[in-house]
Amino acid sequence: MPRVCFLLKVRAGRLAEYRERHAAVWPDMLAALSAAGWRNYSLFLRDDGLLVGYLETDDFAAAQAAMAASDVNARWQAEMAPFFEALDGAAPDEAMSPLTEIFHLD
Repeated sequence: MPRVCFLLKVRAGRLAEYRERHAAVWPDMLAALSAAGWRNYSLFLRDDGLLVGYLETDDFAAAQAAMAASDVNARWQAEMAPFFEALDGAAPDEAMSPLTEIFHLD
C-alpha cells in the first residue's frame, strides 16, 4: 500500500491549542477520513511547530478529492487554517505536498 508523508508548519503561538484540537477530532471528520481511504493516519508535532503527517492510502489524489468533496472537511480546514504558517492562500489539506520515499524497510 502506498505511504504518504508530508510536512506543514504550525504557528509557534498555537501549538498547545493545535494539540488540544487533535485530542478530540470530530467524529464525523474521523468517519470521513476513513470513508475516503485514509488509513494509518498519524500526525507528529515538534516543539518548533514542524508537523509531520503520515498516512497510507491506495490513491492519495483520490483520497484528497474525496475529502475535498465532504462538508465536514471544509469546516475542519477553515478552523485549522489559522494554525499554520506559509499556506499561501491554500487550505491546510491543499498544502500537503508529499515527500518522496527513498527507503522503506519491508
